[in-house]
Amino acid sequence: MEQARSTISKIFNGEPHTYTRFNLTQNMEGDTSQVEMKLSSDVDEEVGENGMGEHRHHNSNGKPYMAQKLQRTPKNMCFMASAILLIFIIGFLIGYATNGKKEVAPVCASSISLDEDSVPHETGAAPLMDWDDVKRLLAKKFSAAKLETVLSEFSQNSHRAGSPEDESLGNKVLQKFKVCDLKTWTDEHFIKVQDPPTAGYNKIVFKNVSEERPKGFLSYSYIGSATGAVLYAHYGEEDDFRTLQDKNINMNGRVMLIRAGKISFAEKVANAARMNASAVLIYPELSDRTEENTELYGHVHMGSGDPYTPGFPSFNHTQFPPLESSGLPRIPAQTITRGMAKKILGQLSGPVKPEQWDGYNKLGDEHDIITVEVNNVLTEKKIHNVFGVIKGFVDPDRYVIIGAKRDAWGPGYAASTVGTSVLVELARTISEMVKNDGFKPRRSIVFASWSAGEYGSVGATEWLEGYLPSLSMKAFSYINLDGIVTGLNGFKVAASPLMHTLIENTLKEVKNKDVILFDQFSKSNWESNILEPMQLDNAAYPFLAFSGIPSVSFRFSNDNSDYNYFGTLEDTRQKLNVATSNQVPQLAETAGRFAGHIALRLVHDHLLQMDVLKYYKFIRSYVAKINGKVRDVQRIQPKLLPDALTVQWLISATGSYSRAAQSLNTNIQNSDLEDIEMCRLINDRIMAVERNFLSHYVSPRESPFRHILVGSGPHTLKGLIKHLNILKINHPEADADQFRNQFALATWTIQGCANSLAGDIWSLDNQI
Repeated sequence: MEQARSTISKIFNGEPHTYTRFNLTQNMEGDTSQVEMKLSSDVDEEVGENGMGEHRHHNSNGKPYMAQKLQRTPKNMCFMASAILLIFIIGFLIGYATNGKKEVAPVCASSISLDEDSVPHETGAAPLMDWDDVKRLLAKKFSAAKLETVLSEFSQNSHRAGSPEDESLGNKVLQKFKVCDLKTWTDEHFIKVQDPPTAGYNKIVFKNVSEERPKGFLSYSYIGSATGAVLYAHYGEEDDFRTLQDKNINMNGRVMLIRAGKISFAEKVANAARMNASAVLIYPELSDRTEENTELYGHVHMGSGDPYTPGFPSFNHTQFPPLESSGLPRIPAQTITRGMAKKILGQLSGPVKPEQWDGYNKLGDEHDIITVEVNNVLTEKKIHNVFGVIKGFVDPDRYVIIGAKRDAWGPGYAASTVGTSVLVELARTISEMVKNDGFKPRRSIVFASWSAGEYGSVGATEWLEGYLPSLSMKAFSYINLDGIVTGLNGFKVAASPLMHTLIENTLKEVKNKDVILFDQFSKSNWESNILEPMQLDNAAYPFLAFSGIPSVSFRFSNDNSDYNYFGTLEDTRQKLNVATSNQVPQLAETAGRFAGHIALRLVHDHLLQMDVLKYYKFIRSYVAKINGKVRDVQRIQPKLLPDALTVQWLISATGSYSRAAQSLNTNIQNSDLEDIEMCRLINDRIMAVERNFLSHYVSPRESPFRHILVGSGPHTLKGLIKHLNILKINHPEADADQFRNQFALATWTIQGCANSLAGDIWSLDNQI
C-alpha cells in the first residue's frame, strides 16, 4: 500500500522526495532563528551554500505540472480512474514483494559501534559519514603548512581593541569566511574602557624620594591617589591574606605589593580590597624571563563585559540607566615593572616573610610609605565581532561555537594571532569537507572572532548579553581558541564536567606528531595531570558561568613555568618560538585538530556526547564537604546553626539528580536513531543541564557568574563552604541567616536541575 501511495505521489508531484532539509535563517534582532523545511530531489538539485542543494520549482504557482494539464472531462476522468487502478495494482504487488526486507532501527546512542558486517544507518535527513572518515578528512585538510601562511597573514605589531588595525583584522577574517562560502554577519557594540592618560601619566612615589611613571596600566581601576605603607602579599590569593592575618599584621590602609600569576589581576585587587587595603601594585614574577623594564597591561573588573552596562548589551541604539558593575574596584590599582618592584622590595623592613613564600625577606612596616596615583581615562570605543556559520542538515538551529579573540595589547602572537589563524583554517577545512567530500553535519558550527578580549572578554560577553535567551536554548557548546600554544611539554584542559568524557575520548584519538595526546600527557591519571579549573580570566568562563553553555579551553604549555608574555608588549613570534623550540605551526596544527575533533563529534553524532553523570560526582564531592563543615559548626558554634538544620534536603536533591541522569541514559539506550524528533528532545534535555545550574535567585548585575558549581559568589557551593569556614570561627562577617538562605536556594537549584533532566512532569522524583 505504501509503495502504491509513493508511486501516485511521484506521478502527481513530478519528482521523488528523497530527504527533508532544514535551513536556518538568521536575523540578529533577537531570538529570530527560524527553521524552514524544504524538499529536495536527487534529479533536480543544485549545490548551494555549504554544499546543500536548493529545490527548483517548475512553475510560478507551485502546483504540480500534470495537475494543471488534467481537465475534468468524462474521457479524462475515465482515463485517470483506469490509470490509478493500474498503478494501485502494480504498487500493491511491489509492496508485497518487498515486504519483510525492512531493517531494524538501531539503538540511539552518542556514537554508533558497528559490527564488521553491518551497514551504517542513515536518517532520511543527513547521510551519516563514518566517523573514521570524518577524522581522516580533518587530518588531511588541516595542516601546519597551510597554517604557516595564515599565521604570517594575521601577524601584526599592534591591534588593540577598537583601533583601525583591529578593524582591519576583522575585515580579513570576514573575507576569509566569505571565501569559504559561510553565511557571515557582524555585531557592533559601543563599549566603555579605560586607557592610559594621554596628557598626563600614572605614577608611584616611594618614601617621598623615588618617583616612577609606569607605562603599563590596569583598565577599570579606581581613579585617584592613595598613600599608605607597603605590605608584600605574595600572589594576593585568599590564603596569602589569611597567612598575614595569622601573623597579626595590620592590613588596614596598606598598599599591597603583589606578584603577577596564579589568579587574575581582578581577583588580586578584590582580595586586597576586602582586607581594607588602600591601593594595589602588581609586578611580573621576579624569577621569570621577562626583562626588568617589561610593562604589564590588563584589567581589574571582577567580571566580564562592559562594566558600565552590567547585564545589558552595549548596543548604540539602546538606552540604559547609568549603572556600574558591582565588580569595579574602589581602590587604585597599577602595574609596575620588575625593576621598580626590586627597588621597593630591597628597602622594605618589618616582619620576615613566611618560609613558603618566594621573594625578598621582609614584608614591610608602617614606615615604608608609598603613594600611588592612577589617572586613566574612560573612553568609548566601537568594536565589531565577526561571525560565519556552516549550517547543519538536521538541526541547524542547534550549534557549537568556536571562538578566538582578535585584539591584543601589543603583537599578541600567542594571545590572539595563533587562535585567530586556527579559527579561519578550521572554517576553511570544515567548509571544504561539506562542499567537496560529502560530510553533512547534523547541527551548525558558528565561527566567532571577538574584539576587546583583553579588556575582559568584552566583545563576547556583550554578544552573550544581547542574545542570551536565544543562545541558552540553542548553543550547546563553546570551544575557546585563545592562548592554545604557550609551550611544548604540557597539555592542559579546563572544561565543563559535561564535556570530560568527550575530552578524554578526543585525547585518545588525536595525535601530536606520531604520539597520541593521551599517551603523551596523561601519565598515570589524565584528570589530575591534564584537567585544571577554569579561571575567571579565561575567555570561556562567561559562556559557562554566565550563560550556562558547556565550554572548553585548552593549551599546550610548559611543565615548569607559564608563558610570561601575556599582557605585555613582548608577546611576539620570536618569544613563542623560544618557548616551543620553533614548533609553533606544528603545535597549532595539533591544537586545531583537537578543537576540530570536538566540534565535529558534537555535530556528527545523533546525540550530543555529553556525560550528565559527571556532574553527579562533582556535586557529591561538594555535598560531602558541606555536610562535614555543617556538623563542625553545629558542634563548635551551636547558637549559630541549630541541630534542626539538616543537610538531608541537599543530599536528597543530589540523589534526584543521579536518578534523573541514569534515567536519561536508559532512555538513550531504548530510543530510535531514525526518530529525529526523539533525538532532538533528548539533546535538549542534555543541553538544559548546564543552564539549570545557573541560580535563578541572584541578580546577573550583582552576581553575573550565577553557576552554583563553577561560578563565583556566596550563592555557589564553594561560597557556602567559605561561609561555613568563617561561621566556625564566628568571624564578624559571618551571617548564619544569610548562610541558611543561600543553602536553601542552592539546594533547590540542584533539585530544579534534576527535575528538568527527568523530563516530563510525571517523571519527577522528589521523594525526601
